[in-house]
Amino acid sequence: MVTELKLIRTEADYDAALEEVERLWGAKSGTPDGDRLDVLATLIDVYEAKHHPMDPPDPVEAIKFRMEQQGLSRKDLEPIIGPRGRVSDILNRKRGLSIDMIRQLHEQLGISADVLIRPSRFDKVA
Repeated sequence: MVTELKLIRTEADYDAALEEVERLWGAKSGTPDGDRLDVLATLIDVYEAKHHPMDPPDPVEAIKFRMEQQGLSRKDLEPIIGPRGRVSDILNRKRGLSIDMIRQLHEQLGISADVLIRPSRFDKVA
């Protein structure tokens, strides 16, 4: 069932939009269904940003996630962060990231500097 496109204002509207996205999933770009899918995804993004905001990830979790994505080991971080002990301290939350480490992680691994500069869970407790 195709309904008229409208702003998502309620959870019921949101649920209906998600159901329609599921129905349209895989529609070819540039087709009417593909265009409808793109518009619905945009409307859903706007609603979620306002009503279901997500906190940015913890810096250490972001590093670990990128390591997993790229198949990196702790040893691969040594040229970026420093000696093995320092890498271990960072990943075990015993030490915070320096500005130079943040720059290197951002430049070499593409992790957002906004994420890296946030306090890690360790920093919040201390």
